[in-house]
Amino acid sequence: MIRTYNYRLFTSAAQDAALDRLLWRSRNVYNAALAQRRDAWESEKRSVTYTQQWAHFRDERRANSETLGILNATCLQQLLRRLDKAFSAFYRRYKKGEMPGYPRFKGRNRFKSIEYRHGDGCKLRFDSAGRTMLYVQNVGEVKVKYHRPVPDGAVVKHVVIKRVLDKWYVSLMLELPDAEPVDVPTDCVGIDVGLTSLLALSTGELVENPRWLQRSLAKLRRAQRCMSRRRKGSGGWKKAGYQVAKLHQRVANQRRDFWHKKTTELVSRYGLIAIEDLTLAFMTQHPHLAKSAHDAALGMFRSLLEQKAGSAAVRVAAVNPWGTSQECSGCGAVVKKDLSVRVHRCSCGLVLNRDVNAARNILQRELGHGLCLGAITWQ
Repeated sequence: MIRTYNYRLFTSAAQDAALDRLLWRSRNVYNAALAQRRDAWESEKRSVTYTQQWAHFRDERRANSETLGILNATCLQQLLRRLDKAFSAFYRRYKKGEMPGYPRFKGRNRFKSIEYRHGDGCKLRFDSAGRTMLYVQNVGEVKVKYHRPVPDGAVVKHVVIKRVLDKWYVSLMLELPDAEPVDVPTDCVGIDVGLTSLLALSTGELVENPRWLQRSLAKLRRAQRCMSRRRKGSGGWKKAGYQVAKLHQRVANQRRDFWHKKTTELVSRYGLIAIEDLTLAFMTQHPHLAKSAHDAALGMFRSLLEQKAGSAAVRVAAVNPWGTSQECSGCGAVVKKDLSVRVHRCSCGLVLNRDVNAARNILQRELGHGLCLGAITWQ
């Protein structure tokens, strides 16, 4: 399995400038390759392949060592593959009858990462003092905040260096051995997702929505008003724009940190996790729910949960949620109620939070498929 580990880089002023030059040169190559494809189609109705572009830019790199020579060969290959993937996605969506946007030229603020094959122009090292360093060709050895050791048996395949605002980060793409699956989970849980309570567990636990964006809206609005009063392109406008971006990044970091901790907790507690197979597109496109849905980042929750479960030999099952809110988890009777009714009340005597009732139904549906032995005893 492939996993990504992220680390902060601490650069000197000279290293910061050198990495910026690499980004600038990489962006120029990407835009030149895009222009080559566009011009070939407009003038000759001919498609240019990745292989043809690699042969062209390889020769250009040999002939212009002072300019393109600062880019490692594998770095150049990854740039061209990135563009090739963009065109593949464009053609695939076009053939489906969609109206995709044509791959765009990248401005300075839209090109923020470069990729290497580990060991070829970029390599993680440990010096004699025990410090972790990242060697980057034409940059030197950069200090790494090695807060999370690479697991034993992992092989570093690729390295991505990325700029986020005024900070640099490195992502190590690791190849890990697959974890052995468990036959019979010991503890099981069902999870219903939502926007009022982000998660409702079949155990009765509710994970309330922190509403990260909502809590930062006042500061964001002040920063955006400050930016709108500045003349576009001026130093003050750029400084105000940086403050806006910094606030958005803080919200994104809070959201990511929350879901990382919550998914780690769930994977460490349960052997089987049955989750609601929710169609997120409906929520993110709904005029009244879109902002809250994007802020909740339920897609991030599911993605992280499935990744971590795969590493821990935990089984994650997506269950069709149709009718789980209406069906009684105690007796199976259907109790009709609209979305405003938050408490489930059944003639059998069961009174329960609506979302917890749905979570129990989700778990019971999955257990009916024989993935877990034994009956459920609700606490």
